[in-house]
Amino acid sequence: MSLLDALHRAGVLNTLDHAFAQSLRRLGRRDTSTDLFGADTPDMVLAAAALASQAVSRGHAAFDPSLPSWLPDESVDWPSARAWRDALKGSRWITEPQADAIAAGDAPLVWENGLLYLRRYREYERRLAAGLRRIAQARLAGDAVDSLAPLFAALFPQARDDDRQARAAALALLQPLLLVTGGPGTGKTTTITRLLLLLIAQARQADLPPPRIALAAPTGRAAERMAESLRAASEKLRGIDGVDIALCDALPDTASTLHRLLGTIPGSPRFRHDPANPLPYDVIVVDEASMVDLPLMCKLVEAVADGARLILLGDRDQLPSIEAGDVLAAITDAAGDGGELPQALAQRLQPLIGDVPASSPSAASNALSGHRVQLKRGYRQSEALDLAPLADALRVGDGDRTDQLLRSNALRGVHYHEGVSDPLAGPRRETLLSVWRELLLIDDPAIALQRASALRVLTALRDGAQGASVLNARIEEALAGAHRDPYFHGRLLLVTENSYRHGLFNGDIGVCQRDAQGHTVAWFAGGSDGVRGFHPAALPAHTGAFAMTVHKAQGSEFDAVWLLLPRQDARTLSRELLYTAVTRARSELHVCASEPVLRAALARHAARVSGLAWRLRG
Repeated sequence: MSLLDALHRAGVLNTLDHAFAQSLRRLGRRDTSTDLFGADTPDMVLAAAALASQAVSRGHAAFDPSLPSWLPDESVDWPSARAWRDALKGSRWITEPQADAIAAGDAPLVWENGLLYLRRYREYERRLAAGLRRIAQARLAGDAVDSLAPLFAALFPQARDDDRQARAAALALLQPLLLVTGGPGTGKTTTITRLLLLLIAQARQADLPPPRIALAAPTGRAAERMAESLRAASEKLRGIDGVDIALCDALPDTASTLHRLLGTIPGSPRFRHDPANPLPYDVIVVDEASMVDLPLMCKLVEAVADGARLILLGDRDQLPSIEAGDVLAAITDAAGDGGELPQALAQRLQPLIGDVPASSPSAASNALSGHRVQLKRGYRQSEALDLAPLADALRVGDGDRTDQLLRSNALRGVHYHEGVSDPLAGPRRETLLSVWRELLLIDDPAIALQRASALRVLTALRDGAQGASVLNARIEEALAGAHRDPYFHGRLLLVTENSYRHGLFNGDIGVCQRDAQGHTVAWFAGGSDGVRGFHPAALPAHTGAFAMTVHKAQGSEFDAVWLLLPRQDARTLSRELLYTAVTRARSELHVCASEPVLRAALARHAARVSGLAWRLRG
């Protein structure tokens, strides 16, 4: 049996992957113009083509023949990496361009740096790397910083004590590309608010118009949270001596999704803003950058105008994007941790932040050197929640430390329900349901939406007994009965697709309520009154939201989180999933899991095959 057929029979390949390989087989046989092209395409080439397609569907940018076991769940007798390379060399379906060259359009596959790409995804990587270098190397107008020292000192009084927030703000004054990374609660929003205030002041002192600033995030909910956080941080600035209120008034107070920022074109993968029609902004700030996939990040970067600033915020330890690529991780790997800066840059920043360790001269060849700041630890929590030690253990995959912390009951607000696979049964059932029953009694949609973030069950799975779909159905039946109205008063909704016509986006949370006339309305945040109502039948695709997958919860936060892991280990489990889930909690965390499944998840790293970091390092 051929390798391609064996992979297909084992369920490793989906229908699309197999059809792609078969189309290459048929095309090879049909072309009889030469003896070479008329021969059958070798089976290993066809299998590699199918696996390159499969790699993209699993979130990788390419297929790595040295790591084929990253793809399937089944055991396969894989060829050696050398055998793969020997088979792929010289195939008519594969081109081998120079690193910065456009891949030939007459071959669907690209072999480069030991990876096999679908041509489109190789081009996304190449174009993204080129776009980031273009932005990073641009010259900025009016980048003097000495005159900003008094305002800078008022905003960052600890600037000369290795304050990473101050370093990020200082770099933004001189660098057109900036990555600000760190876990929840490390002050990314505070940093960005003060950074933008400085950019506005910098433009004023250079007699330039105020910069046009855009705030964006991958999902509607993340964009909403970004705008809320920035408005709150802006209000705090008004009480700081030495801060001109007019500068605060010039700060942006709204944010959009990336798709809306770029301008979707119905029925087209393209956007209205692209290299030929760049975005009309001087500063673009993107939050939750870990959620941005390779194609979208490529299109965003290419749409940034020459001389404009791009600031990416995110946590590289969270789950990567659902679609192909782990872009933020690749960019941060190429940029380093920001502990040292190029000597010339460090000297220019000295008036603001004092002496900074300078990197070696060899680091200057890296186009992204000096463009990243990693903020120090300070995970999101309240006085009732001591989350940092557990989040650190999960982040590095330390199973022993995680087990010890959970069993010790020493962390405030953290509760371990070992072996519990169904929190909706037994004594915990009423603990959960009582919180959601409050929604059934609230008639004000704005208050109901505020209370909607009080509790969430998070799961690794969408389907199955412990999946979000089944859990939602059980919760809804417990709250409103087996013969319930599908949109009963107090039901939480989760939008699962973008609808620009409605202004609703994947990840938005809504609540159903009956008005005074008995009509059902689905309410979402937004509008002049703070809420917007829709008839349920008019909504885009949606589902229940009492339970959610961890992926859907990214960009959100909840007062209490109940994390439910499956009874058996699953490929979807990883240390990144656990870290992302627990850092959604603001004041209370419950972990329902068995020790074996928890340890198996921590041993799995949600790594993605990508050549982006290699490209960016040059």
